[in-house]
Amino acid sequence: MNKLLILPVLIIAMLFSSAFVITEGQHGIVMQFSKVKRDAAGDPVAYPPGLHFKIPFIDSVRSMDTRIQTLDDKADRFVTSEKKDLIIDSYVKWQIDDLAVYFLATGGNKMQAESLLKRKINNGLRSEIGSHTITDIVSGKRGQVMETALKRMARSSELGIKVVDVRIKRINLPDEVSNSVYKRMRAERLAVAKEHRSKGQEQSEVIRANIDRKVSIMLAQANKESLEIRGVGDAESSQIYGDSYSQDAEFFSFLRSMKAYEKSFTGKDDVMVLSPDSDFFKYMNNKD
Repeated sequence: MNKLLILPVLIIAMLFSSAFVITEGQHGIVMQFSKVKRDAAGDPVAYPPGLHFKIPFIDSVRSMDTRIQTLDDKADRFVTSEKKDLIIDSYVKWQIDDLAVYFLATGGNKMQAESLLKRKINNGLRSEIGSHTITDIVSGKRGQVMETALKRMARSSELGIKVVDVRIKRINLPDEVSNSVYKRMRAERLAVAKEHRSKGQEQSEVIRANIDRKVSIMLAQANKESLEIRGVGDAESSQIYGDSYSQDAEFFSFLRSMKAYEKSFTGKDDVMVLSPDSDFFKYMNNKD
């Protein structure tokens, strides 16, 4: 009875140990005595997601994530063709392309794979950036630099990895260079500002001189017109006075004497020493 129970249990255990499941987003390979299982053509057998079977106690399964991965490490220092240092922060999109090669090269360890890939990508970027200037990398040729670097590393056959994309996120200057660059930029901006101020001052002086000239001309013209008007008025006044005087000279002589008396005796303490028969008292001495 016990023997009859043991046999089904062994069969069930064999079935459970021979079945394995590859989850979504992963692929698996089977190792037979530490060697990758291959098909009749000698190619490694890759197991897609789903339920599969293996030989119990002989085969072992290694599952690996075949989705697109992102390698986003810390920024690194690169040297341009001008021998200028740049701190470039980049990221890489990569994917397992050959499971067997990837497993043999990295042992299926993602951290090991990214370490090897980072070294290879840095070498490729270093070579590409070293053939361009800072202006090329920062300006419109930045996309061309990344495209060329991507073509160089599109397939890392020795790692079994396919590089999907390479992008430069940020480009900075080293701290020791940034200060000198900022100082030079500040000096250049100050020089430009000083030039603009001097040009503005020059234009201000020209405008002020033109305005002063126009004001002087306007004042001279106004003074001329004022003198002309005053001259005309004085002439008309003299003409009127002459015409009036010619009508009754004796009356106007008398009137002028009265005004002279009025102006001469404005104060109580005024004293005048004159001869009694002076012309000044002509109308006072006139008894008629």
